[in-house]
Amino acid sequence: MRGLFRSSGKWWRGAIVLCALWAIAAWMTTPAVEADVAERAAEALKNTVLDKTRLTPSGRDVTFSADAFSEEGRRSAVAAVEAVPGVRQVVDQTRLVPQATPFVWTIERDVVRVTLGGSAPLPASRARLADATRAEVGGVEVADRMTLARGAPSRFDAVAMLLVDQIGKLKEGKITLSDTKVSLTGMARDLGGREAIAAALRNLPEGYSVAENDIKAPPYVFQANKDPVASTVTLSGYVPDNAVHATLASAAGQKFFNEKVVDNLKASIGAPSGFATAVAPALGALSRLSTGTLVVSDREVRLSGDALFEAAVSQIRGELNKDMPQGWTVKADLSVKPAASPVDATVCQQLFNELLAKSTVRFEPSSATIDKDSAGLLDRLIETALRCPGAVIEVSGHTDGDGDAAFNKALSEKRAKAVVDYMVKAGLPPERFQAFGYGSTIPLAGNDTEAGKAKNRRIDFVIR
Repeated sequence: MRGLFRSSGKWWRGAIVLCALWAIAAWMTTPAVEADVAERAAEALKNTVLDKTRLTPSGRDVTFSADAFSEEGRRSAVAAVEAVPGVRQVVDQTRLVPQATPFVWTIERDVVRVTLGGSAPLPASRARLADATRAEVGGVEVADRMTLARGAPSRFDAVAMLLVDQIGKLKEGKITLSDTKVSLTGMARDLGGREAIAAALRNLPEGYSVAENDIKAPPYVFQANKDPVASTVTLSGYVPDNAVHATLASAAGQKFFNEKVVDNLKASIGAPSGFATAVAPALGALSRLSTGTLVVSDREVRLSGDALFEAAVSQIRGELNKDMPQGWTVKADLSVKPAASPVDATVCQQLFNELLAKSTVRFEPSSATIDKDSAGLLDRLIETALRCPGAVIEVSGHTDGDGDAAFNKALSEKRAKAVVDYMVKAGLPPERFQAFGYGSTIPLAGNDTEAGKAKNRRIDFVIR
């Protein structure tokens, strides 16, 4: 009996050792089993559409959690994990993503970023929309704040991608898709952007419609800047079409005789009614300033700068208001250029000659009515006359050789008197001027060419 007890005691010690070895073996092999089970389960799910998928093995049991986008898809995913060889039991913690009613998606642009919000129907849709937005807006920051939800209308992806294409046309604003209704608010980036967006929205799929389109166009701005230091007049901004562009560029070349015209204008739709009718006289007003800026924004004309003499300020304001189309307004912030120092008669004559070598006072055909394009030159001539206050000035008119000599002489005298009247209205004493008409008797060039005739049709200023 004692021997048997001793033998039995030894057996229990051996059993304990065997249990320990079995536990160690099980502890060492369980991670490998769990890793294998997790890998097989993940492989079984690779063709399913889920979000927030998590597989947690415990031996041969698997806890499976995920967000599914349909009940059928959820059941199919659970069944796929259950069918994995080696899986004993699946603890199902899957659920359906929330249902969005209505299904709303937004894209919004401000001065620093573009924000995607609302709901997307699938992870792939969300990724495509974010990538497309980044491509559309270049280096602008894109904030993805979309969530996933069920309930998207048919063809959601196609419509949302079309709306992403429009965000690049906005300076700021928001586009909202609520079920099948599209709403837009904000400001277009460029002129024509509002119309381009409206045209794109006509391609919405059947069943979709625009509930609101409150996209505003940016101000239609035309600008001209006169820089006496660089002797330039720079035109920038917009004109309605190429024909108006050519007309205004030509007018600028006529009005600004002493400056180079730098033309940076672009043609664009959206000009207010009466645009060309308003801009042409506004350029004429700018031509009468020594330095200045003209800004035409929608139906408002803003002119600022220095007139060449005191009387010109009220003249410019009055004529500009008179020449504006109905519904247009004028804001003229004008001062007077400091008077230049007086000069003697010889220098005064030289200054007159330099001005008249660059341009000539022009008139309506066969008339003594001064062409408005000559206003800038006449103001320069007045400024020069003010610098030699003691000089008597002969204003002489000349014509080409066409037509009746007596008619030409009378016309040239009328034109000379019209120039004197213009200068007297500017505040110069009438006794300082003498007006003479010489017709075609003192030509500067032959009358057998149009260029020669143009040189002969002139007004001269001579210090007496």
